[in-house]
Amino acid sequence: MNKILLIIGFLTFTGIFTSCVDDLDVKPKDPDTILSGNLGDDPQYMKQVLGKIYASFIIAGQGENGGADIAASDENFFTTMRALWNLQEITTDEAICAWGDVGIADLNTQTWSPSNPFLTALYQRLGLSVTYANDFIRMNQGIDDPEVVRYVAEARFLRALAYSWMIDLFGNPPFTTEEDGVGKFYPEQISRADLFDYVVSELKDIEDDLGEPGFSYPQADKGAVWMLLARLYLNAEVYTGTAQWDSCKFYADKVIASPAYELAQNYRRNFSADNGYDDGNLEMIFAWEQDGVNTQGYVGTTFLIESSSDADYLPAEEYHGLTENTNWNGNRARKDFMDILVDTLATYGNVPVPMDDREFTQADDQRVYLKIKRTIDIPSPSSSGDYGIGVYKFTARNADGSQAENYNPAYASTDFPIFRLADAYLMRAEANFHLGDRSSAIADINVIRERAYGDASGNITDADLSEEFILDERAREFYYEAQRRTDLVRFGQFTDGTYHWQWKGGTFEGAATSNHLDIFPIPGDEVSANPNIEQNPGY
Repeated sequence: MNKILLIIGFLTFTGIFTSCVDDLDVKPKDPDTILSGNLGDDPQYMKQVLGKIYASFIIAGQGENGGADIAASDENFFTTMRALWNLQEITTDEAICAWGDVGIADLNTQTWSPSNPFLTALYQRLGLSVTYANDFIRMNQGIDDPEVVRYVAEARFLRALAYSWMIDLFGNPPFTTEEDGVGKFYPEQISRADLFDYVVSELKDIEDDLGEPGFSYPQADKGAVWMLLARLYLNAEVYTGTAQWDSCKFYADKVIASPAYELAQNYRRNFSADNGYDDGNLEMIFAWEQDGVNTQGYVGTTFLIESSSDADYLPAEEYHGLTENTNWNGNRARKDFMDILVDTLATYGNVPVPMDDREFTQADDQRVYLKIKRTIDIPSPSSSGDYGIGVYKFTARNADGSQAENYNPAYASTDFPIFRLADAYLMRAEANFHLGDRSSAIADINVIRERAYGDASGNITDADLSEEFILDERAREFYYEAQRRTDLVRFGQFTDGTYHWQWKGGTFEGAATSNHLDIFPIPGDEVSANPNIEQNPGY
């Protein structure tokens, strides 16, 4: 892949805004570390420091032996993307993890508390990215050079993205901007609705300063802004109490109308080593860039591939193309998700899935990358990863099965998608459904399903269209892409809805849980340390 190596720069700060500052290791890793105050010494430094902000979302750090920005017993375990994926996926029907590490069992069964380490890790990591962005923005605001203006806009986008996950996951986090400076102090808490308004305002303000769609993948551009705005408006009723479907449609329209983007003909292309926009996959709008040579670490898609593989049922070498440190045998899906993705009624004539078709080769939907492992059922939340539904959606190979140009036997070169064009279509379909334009909603859904089926055989009609169908179609299209929890919350099915999956609430059949779990708690250490922070209700 022709990667833009933005992730080699270094940056340190004199302080961190979070009150958990003592838990963060942000001291220089090298005497030649580039400091934000020296950005004007050489223009290349500015791009390197901007790269540090991008990298803060996907890897642990960039010093010797990884040089994690936040100290942890396993620096890869608590990176932003891994913690985010765990909170968004293993809390739902799409995944369950077999590992016994502290905090995982609580996520598997929706029984977490404010002390869950993955909550704390993601909260701190997102706060760190905001701090990096704040410092970069403060040091460079007011400079008229067009390239610098664009760099500042990118940093503001990354800060907005971090805050958007704060809105979604934690609701009412502490809030700082470039106006606050750095150092130890107690940041004020902001309400979910007010932070929503701030992020929307920021995104609209920077739109004209960013590059045109596709200008320099994987850097943020106008298309990334439109997608983030559409996604925020998609969830506006959850975040603010007021639906804004017109605005969601408006920004999805802008993405779909852009000639820079088009759906990949092959669904798997989005999850292969050649899935980047710069590789010719014009569906990819924004992603966390991975490279087996330059972004080594058990993070991102490497984590997804390794944690989903096992020696007996889904060997990493056979299914994913990696040969070193493989087959962690942790993550797999629950049977309830299999029932959504695999259309057994249509494919198998209203009979149970035949056990001799363990990879669903007869499924007409080409998005099915599942395999039945030892049994469909998972006997207990702590059962071996040999049980359940294996998922091999992501691969370290190219889409045609060939070896990646920058192949590494231990680390994938597959970018992790944050925004891709298919989401614009399904967001617009959902918006049109709520706006009463059912025919337009059906048309957009069928665009996605025609790619999935290879023809119009999977198309739906008005009789098929419902809220449940839209939610299920999003699961079929975006599974393992860290969106499922957000979607289930929006449709009222994450906790106390009617949809129960195996081990939800800690029971084999699944049970309703309290709706206060629709939002995660502020980590207990933060509440104890910062007198300005009030815990979310129910915790």
